[in-house]
Amino acid sequence: MSRPVFDLSVYLVVGPADCRGRPVPEVVAAALRGGVTLVQLRDKEASEADYLALGRAVRGLCAEARVPFVVNDRVEAVAALEAEGLHVGQEDLAAEAARAAIGPDRLLGLSVHAPEQLAGLAEGAVDYLGVGPVFPTASKADARPASGAGGIALIRGATALPIVAIGGLDAARAAVPIVAGAGGVAVVSAIAGAPDPEAAARALVEAVAAARLPR
Repeated sequence: MSRPVFDLSVYLVVGPADCRGRPVPEVVAAALRGGVTLVQLRDKEASEADYLALGRAVRGLCAEARVPFVVNDRVEAVAALEAEGLHVGQEDLAAEAARAAIGPDRLLGLSVHAPEQLAGLAEGAVDYLGVGPVFPTASKADARPASGAGGIALIRGATALPIVAIGGLDAARAAVPIVAGAGGVAVVSAIAGAPDPEAAARALVEAVAAARLPR
């Protein structure tokens, strides 16, 4: 086997707290219709049983749409849900340990905030980096100060790994990290909190595509 092909263009991070009281699968289904290219299920508070139940529903929708499904932090859920990958932060399991736990054939994403956090990363351990917050965000209570396009450019200059930018992004701001070197944008409230998640996803897809055009 080999690791799944993935596209970071419009990366949805979602959990029950993000959807304005709507069922997560309903929001994910709409986002997939709108063209999101990767879905990460993030819920730090749920019991294992509740996370797996929700994960199965979201995983099924992603499989139908042929979009990779990634688990946030919960290593034990990756195999149980047959997820395509795992995403970890700086306070979660170390990247090398996470790679050992999930094996060689799944995706592994790592959140980084500064070039020095790339030091010592084993070659091939990580498939992509989540970098941010680009702008201030209310979607993550412990978010670091916004680093702007400069934060993306710093990481871009330090590694060839694909980058997905996160933090305060929407269709109007999507071009900022793309021009700075990101391969895509990760969003929470811009889609999950939108009145029409499908339309919001489609607008982001179009904005990212436009930002990639030669200038």
